[in-house]
Amino acid sequence: MSFTVTPGMRRLCASVLGMESIVLALVTPVAIVVNDVVPGVAVPVCVGLALACVVVAGMLKRPSAYIAGSVVQVLAIATGFLVPMMFFLGVVFAALWVTAIFVARRVEGVT
Repeated sequence: MSFTVTPGMRRLCASVLGMESIVLALVTPVAIVVNDVVPGVAVPVCVGLALACVVVAGMLKRPSAYIAGSVVQVLAIATGFLVPMMFFLGVVFAALWVTAIFVARRVEGVT
C-alpha cells in the first residue's frame, strides 16, 4: 500500500499543526499558573510538543511525517494529564488532522 502525499494534504496538515503548536505553547503558562504544574515539567512537555508540531509541519513532503504527526496528536491528547482541557482540545486537533488527510486526498482524487 502506497501513501501519496498531495499538495493540498500538505497545506491542510501544516495548517492544523501550526495552529496546534500555538495552542500547545499557550498551554504552558496555564499548566504552571492554574494547574500548579512544576515549570520543569510543563515547559519541556508543552513547548517541546509545540516545536515538534513545527518540525513535523516542515517535513510533510515525506509520508513518514504523517506518522510522526499522528504521534504528536496522541501526545497532545496526553497533555490532558497536565491541563484537563487538553483532553478535549487534543481530540479536536486529532479529528482535524485525520479530516485534513482524508478530505484533501478525496478532493484531489487520490485513491
